[in-house]
Amino acid sequence: MAVTDATVTLHWLPLGAGGMVVRFSGRVWERLTARREHRSPVPLFHSALEVRDARGVSVIEIAPAVNSLPADHGVVGEGPVGAGWAGRFRAFRYELRCWREGEIPDLEFESGEPLALSRSDELAATLIDLTAKVPLLIWGRDELRLGEMWNSNSVIAWLLLATGIEADRISPPHGGRAPGWDAGIEACRLSPPRT
Repeated sequence: MAVTDATVTLHWLPLGAGGMVVRFSGRVWERLTARREHRSPVPLFHSALEVRDARGVSVIEIAPAVNSLPADHGVVGEGPVGAGWAGRFRAFRYELRCWREGEIPDLEFESGEPLALSRSDELAATLIDLTAKVPLLIWGRDELRLGEMWNSNSVIAWLLLATGIEADRISPPHGGRAPGWDAGIEACRLSPPRT
């Protein structure tokens, strides 16, 4: 793979940064999970990617489907939140975005330093192309019975592993957790995409 000024950069954001509802519900969920697992609660993180290739810079992130963004904000696909039938309503859909010249909301809350994962133009281009092949499973459910819910971290981990980046060697900062990360890795191992 040729080395260029291409980059694949992973950003870790505290879950619910910049918003009250997700932050509060995430903390409650983590406290309950920690209690069930007989451990102390830890910070929860949401991941996003910034990919620079020969075509420019793209932001790859999963977020709720909203109307407040420009019409063209790189939506590659949508999936349901909570239950398959709920996806009929916009309030219960999420978007996979590969937004050319886009921005990561709440990036000012990033924890730790961004993690540069690759400087290969070929790998960066492959990652962007693979966004069209990500499974858009029900957010918050374990449809594949992998022991962990599918969410934004699942999609990012799936993309990284599908591209050839060792996602299983990546951990969130500050001893935190990235719920869904392992589900993305296992889903990709079970059914790798055809490139």
